[in-house]
Amino acid sequence: DGAEVEYRDGGVAHRTELDRRIPFRELSAQSMATGGVIVGQAAVRPGSMVAGSFVACLVDVEVDPDTGKVSILRCTLVQDAGRAIHPSYVEGQMQGGVTQGIGWALHEGYYFDSKGGMSNSSFLDYRIPTAFDLPFIETVIVEVPNPDHPFGVRGIGESSIVSPMAAVSNAIEKAVKIRLRSLPMSPDRVLSAINGKSGLA
Repeated sequence: DGAEVEYRDGGVAHRTELDRRIPFRELSAQSMATGGVIVGQAAVRPGSMVAGSFVACLVDVEVDPDTGKVSILRCTLVQDAGRAIHPSYVEGQMQGGVTQGIGWALHEGYYFDSKGGMSNSSFLDYRIPTAFDLPFIETVIVEVPNPDHPFGVRGIGESSIVSPMAAVSNAIEKAVKIRLRSLPMSPDRVLSAINGKSGLA
């Protein structure tokens, strides 16, 4: 039972045997021989939901039916920033989050060879979006002050990462009438789905 264990001073011990504390370093070294990896989890249950961050992402795409390449023609993000103390910084966070979300949607993925080695382990091969892949990202800042924060702010960059993946998938479905549910929606996967050769649709 977790209530019987005490974590302190870089180690762990049973509450009835505090003099037998094991440093985390030693414990982790023994973990694979005594039951596997150590997993931790936590949950946050705020008193109200008003502190959440709310985002809407709108994306227009063009899909090349011959290659499966998806081009982002227009992207607009609407987000409740609570109180935008420094609006240009908020806009930058929103644009950065959308860029990363589009990267996850269309480009970023791990590829492995037949021996299990990663084929794209450096930025020479790991595809991330650049300025050539994106239009200007339009931002609309909505300000509804967060009553649970002394300055009324809300988180910005994190939530703006999430919505582009669904928005891009929705836009692709509108364009080619196929729903893609695996990421990244790379040209080869889009083309396979268009040609009916993939279970992604």
